[in-house]
Amino acid sequence: MSGTTSITGPLSDSERVDCRRFCGYELYGNGAGANAGYRYFTAYGTLEYRLTNASDAELTVIRTYLSTLQQLETAIITAAANLDTASAAVWVRNPNEVADRQRLFAYQRRQLCGFLGIPPGAGLGDGGSRIVM
Repeated sequence: MSGTTSITGPLSDSERVDCRRFCGYELYGNGAGANAGYRYFTAYGTLEYRLTNASDAELTVIRTYLSTLQQLETAIITAAANLDTASAAVWVRNPNEVADRQRLFAYQRRQLCGFLGIPPGAGLGDGGSRIVM
């Protein structure tokens, strides 16, 4: 996981990577060669433009989302450590904890997409069910 490193000024490379990742967009790479297909997707171009041209106030909100999302992502992995315990003394594991945390994480990711004014990327999906034949 990348971390937010700067408090003011433009987004760092790691913050930009986390924005793309949390919004469900594939890796950016070095932008050269035949693998620069992101240039052909309007939403990806819009995302890059907005990350580059956000105001200081907007950057503060973006960084708040990133911090929250990093915590939620870590909480999912931490919750997985309890999957082997069905009950302990009076404590009983919530069997839906990981799924509940994943839904909250996905919700917050979509909120970031909404704030940035872009549709969720392929890695996040539209939030609905999809049938593939």
